[in-house]
Amino acid sequence: MSLHLLDTSDHDRDAAGLEYVYPVVSRRAGGVSVGINLNTNSACNWRCVYCQVPGLVRGVAPEIDLDLLETELRDFLDEVVNGGFMQARVSEGCRRLCDIAISGNGEPTSCAQFDKVVQRIVSVMDEVKLSSDVKLRLITNGSYVHRDHVQAGLKAMAARNGEVWAKVDAATEAGVQRINGVRLHLERMCAQIQIVAGLCPTWIQTCLFAYDGTGPDEAERQAYLDFLKGVIDGGTRLEGVLLYGLARPSMQPEFIDQISSLPESEMTAFADRIRKLGLEVRVSI
Repeated sequence: MSLHLLDTSDHDRDAAGLEYVYPVVSRRAGGVSVGINLNTNSACNWRCVYCQVPGLVRGVAPEIDLDLLETELRDFLDEVVNGGFMQARVSEGCRRLCDIAISGNGEPTSCAQFDKVVQRIVSVMDEVKLSSDVKLRLITNGSYVHRDHVQAGLKAMAARNGEVWAKVDAATEAGVQRINGVRLHLERMCAQIQIVAGLCPTWIQTCLFAYDGTGPDEAERQAYLDFLKGVIDGGTRLEGVLLYGLARPSMQPEFIDQISSLPESEMTAFADRIRKLGLEVRVSI
């Protein structure tokens, strides 16, 4: 188990020495995020070029030991809320519990027990009497939102002040193939966002970076803006956009030397273009 001071450059899944629960200091959440890793086998149906999971393989989440997950979360939250975790492991300016985040080493909604996982998490949050300011968040690529048990989990999240961060890194099929490593029709991606946002408050989460030394070209940027506008014009409510850069190196060896951070000025300029659509945009450099 790692015992060093946590910061935004370290999202070690073994930071607490537990199977499913891990703490991080999150740029986007603005403090301590307690992660729930359902993909302990490091399996995902996408292969994003910036993914920070070592040994990533294609696949789905394994069967979850729900009792162990619940016990780990209960005991760890007790240490965060009532014990010495914050003082020992987190710098003073970040000692705020922001959320419980269902995330981890792959696509969490590939878990066949997703709805049961959400039920267990909500039960523990209620038992520990966490403030309503502590969100229950899901970070997802949206691939499995058509499944009934995933939708049931999203509804349960919404009832417990939950929200979704839905990944949209590109809005052309070629861009999605290059960045996320999947073939995905834009109509399906739009439908997935509509389903998610219709069930639970949803932010679009977008990683913006340079590929082979250059950022997205104007055609890709405009396609992204057009995609968001199409979602909004179709009557779907979005909470906003989380636009973020690279905080840690990719763990996908074939892409390590191909991707790099964009200048802050380029990030903020694109954020301004998104805001013209009437959306709130939060930028994390």
